[in-house]
Amino acid sequence: MSKKQFKAESKRLLDLMIHSIYSNKEIFLRELISNASDAIDKIYYKALTDDTLTFNKDDYYIKIVPDKDNRTLKMIDTGIGMTKEELENNLGTIAKSGSLAFKNENELKDGFDIIGQFGVGFYSAFMVADVVTVISKALGSDEAYKWESSGADGYTIEPHEKNSVGTEIILKIKENTEEESYDEYLEEYRLKAIIKKYSDFIRYPIKMDITERKLKEGSENEFEDVREEQTVNSMVPIWRKNKNELTDEDYEKFYAEKHYGFDKPLKSVHISVDGAVRYHSILYIPENMPFDYYTKEFEKGLELYSNGVLIMNKCPDLLPDHFSFVKGMVDSEDLSLNISREMLQHDRQLKLIAKNISKKIKNELKSLLKNDREKYEKFYESFGRQLKYGVYSDFGAHKEVLQDLLMFYSSKEKKLVTLDEYVSRMPEDQKYIYYASGESIERIEKLPQTEVVLDKGYEILYFTEDIDEFAIKMLMNYNEKEFKSVSSGDLGFDESEDQKRSESEEKENKDLFDSMKNILSDKVKEVRLSKRLKSHPVCLATDGEVSIEMEKVLNAMPNNQNVKADKVLEINPNHEVFQSLKQAFEQDKEKLALYTNLLYNQALLIEGLPIHDPVEFTNDICKIMV
Repeated sequence: MSKKQFKAESKRLLDLMIHSIYSNKEIFLRELISNASDAIDKIYYKALTDDTLTFNKDDYYIKIVPDKDNRTLKMIDTGIGMTKEELENNLGTIAKSGSLAFKNENELKDGFDIIGQFGVGFYSAFMVADVVTVISKALGSDEAYKWESSGADGYTIEPHEKNSVGTEIILKIKENTEEESYDEYLEEYRLKAIIKKYSDFIRYPIKMDITERKLKEGSENEFEDVREEQTVNSMVPIWRKNKNELTDEDYEKFYAEKHYGFDKPLKSVHISVDGAVRYHSILYIPENMPFDYYTKEFEKGLELYSNGVLIMNKCPDLLPDHFSFVKGMVDSEDLSLNISREMLQHDRQLKLIAKNISKKIKNELKSLLKNDREKYEKFYESFGRQLKYGVYSDFGAHKEVLQDLLMFYSSKEKKLVTLDEYVSRMPEDQKYIYYASGESIERIEKLPQTEVVLDKGYEILYFTEDIDEFAIKMLMNYNEKEFKSVSSGDLGFDESEDQKRSESEEKENKDLFDSMKNILSDKVKEVRLSKRLKSHPVCLATDGEVSIEMEKVLNAMPNNQNVKADKVLEINPNHEVFQSLKQAFEQDKEKLALYTNLLYNQALLIEGLPIHDPVEFTNDICKIMV
């Protein structure tokens, strides 16, 4: 029997196949199972178009048989089989796909599709096998043939005995090396795990003889090893079932089986689209944040299937960063895959699916917010921060998508409220959406800057996370209402008689404030009378875009660039302290310096900022006491 040579191009491609195309050796099992499924599909299609054929699904299966003693892994299918010519054409010429030819020659009906279109998957077997043997008998043929190859040196084809139609592939598994353990591909548990991972939803049963430890019949404490044939795969994926057939428990079970999280999902979303691009998807909004969510180790992405076969564990292109908390899967027949089916070619279909999924997630979150506030607040507690990052990132490109999902604690409602709820309650004379920033709600409630805004009956949103102000600066406005910090230089109030009187006092005391500014030097941009303070003697306000809270955040970053807010020291003209300042200015410049430094340090403490010289501060207090 003479050995036939692969064509020169095929030799190069085979070498590339074994060493480069596939990044993960376990993929070989997925590829061979997909080919076996295609072979059964072809009989199914023939039965649809040929009245002389009957198709009883129970007669069709794929069987995996590991043999440790002989170091072989056998795969048997009851598919359409191959003639001698088809073995020659499909296996002798790499990248010549029998499945693709079948698909092109037949107008497929009833949603029928074939997985293997590239003709290269079969050769992934050489990553784990020294010798690959294929024994096949074609439908309608009386003869069977054996194709065998040890790799790039060529192959042989000869007649062989086989009683039933179908194909048997026998892999002579390689010996272990220092770098690789090939024994795992002969272990039942490992093969079962690979099948569950990649081929769980192949539409035909994948069978294996599994050894399990069971109680002996009639015994209460004696066990024995029992070997029995089991169907390893689920076959019918949950996403292809009708929604009305499924319960919340079904979705929760799938969530747990796929190890999407240890919690229960807050909400599941089942999508079936049959339009410009066809896909099925099940998405989950988790209840709890993964422990590594805000670390570089966290990988976003959805499981991606092509016609029921797992292609990627996490496809990041299907989720925008602001929805990276979503778990789940997508299955589509329309994806353009690369030759190894391990990676996607970035194409229109993928972008369209991603766009649709993003829109669906937003709508589901809005629905949750509207119809189940308690659940939404639980979600927001875990992932609200990520939505705010989404508003801030990409120069605000997603702010329109996310703004209605944001929530902040309200001074009036004493709970989280949306921007829409805030604006709907605004009095007619209120021009701005007011906010205050601080480390906690308790700290913000004590801020002197909030007094005058609350006194006017205006609601204040409390920003307690470092991302809050950055997100709002990017948002700029909501429903044409601008955001304004209670610490900003101008609060935007219409001038009252009190304010006009303050301006008059400001002019009268200009020399005092200039003197205080000189004492503080570059620590503040200005010292002035306050129009916002009611009972407190002093506070810090800011001019410019950088607030005090933003300064804290930016300077806590590893690449600290020493960013400073333009601070303004404001003095309450109605407080007794102001009279003491005026008196010291006229009579005792040393005492004025003492008072000025004390008031400035007081203002720093109120804002949660560090005092530049704590020792000097304590000495100043002692001077006052003495």
